[in-house]
Amino acid sequence: MSAITTFEQLEAVYGLPLETATVKEVHRLTPLYRAYVEASPFVLLATSGPEGLDCSPRGDRPGFVRVVDLKTLLMPDRRGNNRVDSLRNIVRDPRVALLFMVPGSGNTLRVIGRAEIRTDDALLASFTVEDKPPRSVLKITIQAAYFQCSRAIVRSELWNPEKHVDPASLPTPGQMLADISGDRVGGDDYDRAWPERARRTLW
Repeated sequence: MSAITTFEQLEAVYGLPLETATVKEVHRLTPLYRAYVEASPFVLLATSGPEGLDCSPRGDRPGFVRVVDLKTLLMPDRRGNNRVDSLRNIVRDPRVALLFMVPGSGNTLRVIGRAEIRTDDALLASFTVEDKPPRSVLKITIQAAYFQCSRAIVRSELWNPEKHVDPASLPTPGQMLADISGDRVGGDDYDRAWPERARRTLW
């Protein structure tokens, strides 16, 4: 096996990108890029900190990431597993990357910027859903934005219902927890309780 360790070796394999791959990167949202943000119900948030890297899913109703202006986004932090890995990273290193996905669309939108964690009462209240405000909101200052071509989603057939996997064919969260913990936590009781627990704590 031969490892690539220099840019020159990398370019010898891949060549240089075409203009279509570079001209699309801008330092703000364009009106057309904004359309993807406002249609997206699902975002992947990547952060970096002293303990390492984190890539965390963020999902809500379409448009849950609010466009303040073409350089600024606001994203509520909804209920999750309470590990706050992303937020711990942002406290020490504000650099973030987001990948916006829209069901049915092959294209995705990347946004790179710097984030700060806000807890202003009025701001939290403005993101209230079903009488439940988020505990914090990420304010993201955009440094770069560009769309990603659809080849990966086309190859994966991600949106093709005929390719969807039956959840019953996969290990459940309860099974995985029980396996890892030596049956201290998880198991069938965890899986049976999950739907109602998710319903009550969704927001």
